[in-house]
Amino acid sequence: MAQPLLEVRNLNVGFDMPRGQIRPVRDVSFSIFPGQTFALVGESGCGKSVTALSILRLIPSPPGRILSGEVLLDGHDLVRLPEKQMRSVRGKDIAMIFQEPMTSLNPVFTIGDQIVEAVLLHQKVPSRQAWEIAEQSLRDVGIADPARRLHEYPHQMSGGMRQRVMIAMALSCQPRLLIADEPTTALDVTIQAQILELLRRLQRQRNMAILLITHDLGVVAENADVVAVMYASRVVEMAPVEELFDHPLHPYTQGLLNSVPRLGARGQRLAAIPGAVPNPARFPAGCKFHPRCEHTRKLATTADPAQTLLVDASGEKRSVMARCTDRPLQPSSVPPRPGTTSGEPDLRQVRPNHWASCHFVEGYEQAPATVPRLDHRRQVVAAAVEEFNLLGTAPEVLP
Repeated sequence: MAQPLLEVRNLNVGFDMPRGQIRPVRDVSFSIFPGQTFALVGESGCGKSVTALSILRLIPSPPGRILSGEVLLDGHDLVRLPEKQMRSVRGKDIAMIFQEPMTSLNPVFTIGDQIVEAVLLHQKVPSRQAWEIAEQSLRDVGIADPARRLHEYPHQMSGGMRQRVMIAMALSCQPRLLIADEPTTALDVTIQAQILELLRRLQRQRNMAILLITHDLGVVAENADVVAVMYASRVVEMAPVEELFDHPLHPYTQGLLNSVPRLGARGQRLAAIPGAVPNPARFPAGCKFHPRCEHTRKLATTADPAQTLLVDASGEKRSVMARCTDRPLQPSSVPPRPGTTSGEPDLRQVRPNHWASCHFVEGYEQAPATVPRLDHRRQVVAAAVEEFNLLGTAPEVLP
């Protein structure tokens, strides 16, 4: 059985603020295997980028720090690695493409200077060979006339070219894991398709693992092997991409999929998730998604929401509203007693290779209405392909 390249186990990250500590990452766990693309999905503020920065121990300290958990690379815990050794891991074993290439590249140094610096830091090669590696790196990412481009500055390149430079710099030392944080942000769909195809090609050539951080479900459907959905600092659902798109279990995942615009659905109101991601300093009690959850809002409008019961593992009936909101809502026939609310639901396996953190997937006598089981992945990919076709650039699409 293949061993994971990277394992994140119960990762917790805190930021010390004037009014107390906030937790942007809570109990996050996942594994990434060689050659696999693992996607972290969610709205802005869910903790995706902080998770990625924590893997490389790049969160600003102070105020940020890793409170607990493990980040295992080939079985070695990066959290406990001395900083000198950690510097040798960054760029060589794990590299990262940051969100905005214009702010990630130094405007006062040439492209070549910046790539060569990374090569010399991690490889014991003479300066001339480092420049040859830098030139080849630009050639690998499809930049024409790389020898001339090495002597240009970031402002002399377009957004798509700068993103290619960031990829070339990240891959110049042959990393085994590439963290791509919103790699196509602010790029038009034509350049976006080219960048994603470039990453797929380089991944196939090098058997490289990719941690893809995005909120674009079209990108996920086309590129990911496994998907983890984050909300309010936690992973709330995780499954292989086909399984998650075909059978979304968490109401947040269902809302994300239903909110994807579809070009063929003209004249229909665009579905949206009400509200916004909660502030980590003011997380709601119980399930953090319950103020925005369609199921919880439907229960709140019933005559007696406490009569919608959940049957737990012991066979005991408990109020779903009590479980979701962490409030002691009890059916009138059941006397209140301590310990009848469990707060936030655990991430548990509810289907083969499919984990979800939701009280609404734990089994009910009376289940709320759910969204239809649609082939969301095929719909999302079809919408993306239609958009690309309008521009005359059809991407390579998974079946």
